[in-house]
Amino acid sequence: MRNWKFGVSSTDEAPESAPLLLKGNIVDNLQKAGELGYDAIEVHTREDIELDYNEILNRMKETKVRIAQIVTGRLNTEAMCSLMDDRPYVTEAAMKGMYQYIDMASALEADIVVGWVKGNVPVGKAPEKYLSRLAGNLHKLNDYGKKKNVKINLEVINHYEVNVFTKCEQLVDFLDKYKLDNCYVHLDTYHMNLEEDSFEKAIYIAGDKLGYFHIADNQRWYPGSGQIDFSAIFQALEKINYGGYITVECFCHGDGVYTARKAIEYLKRITQNITKISS
Repeated sequence: MRNWKFGVSSTDEAPESAPLLLKGNIVDNLQKAGELGYDAIEVHTREDIELDYNEILNRMKETKVRIAQIVTGRLNTEAMCSLMDDRPYVTEAAMKGMYQYIDMASALEADIVVGWVKGNVPVGKAPEKYLSRLAGNLHKLNDYGKKKNVKINLEVINHYEVNVFTKCEQLVDFLDKYKLDNCYVHLDTYHMNLEEDSFEKAIYIAGDKLGYFHIADNQRWYPGSGQIDFSAIFQALEKINYGGYITVECFCHGDGVYTARKAIEYLKRITQNITKISS
């Protein structure tokens, strides 16, 4: 029986419109996640926040709940930084922040998610120059992450939000072209539902480069509340022998704890049924 590892999104603060479920400090969110039956949390925070690492690590040990990922999005949404910006001082600030995120993840025995902070190609500009710039900066982060034992997971995001890596195949080709051996693919069923021809095909394309997986239903509520066939998705993940975290990042339906509970109940039920069918 495969031991799937489930995570849940968490944050210190966020608007109600954000797809983040557990709110509070990291120590308290680890406790809540453990009580709900999750194996890990992902942490949305700023790179310069002061943390009591000993307290967090002790709570991780007590609860047996890990930190799956540190999410870097606020470096873009709040600090307006990007790794492919035309302004050198912006990319320098982005790199400084990313090194801080890697240090944080290393201290918390986690990896990092790189989403919006990748940046976008300016409208009307040729993408090659910007993708080359992004690759150059990612090479530095790739190597720094290896030294710190931190993997870098690049998120595939739908075209309504970004204009680079909107499909899994584009990101896989980029990683291969620039030989980024410590950078991995991060897929999200919400974005996949908007962009990919097939959930299973995208998972097979990612293969052993799949480093992280977000799960939500088609309307971005909790899995099991909409139309996505998650049985097929888990079977595809099983075929590629995916062993990473599957983390719920969805809108609150009611309150965050209620939503997180509904999600984990569904995920455990469906994966048990898949195991029975497989056996």
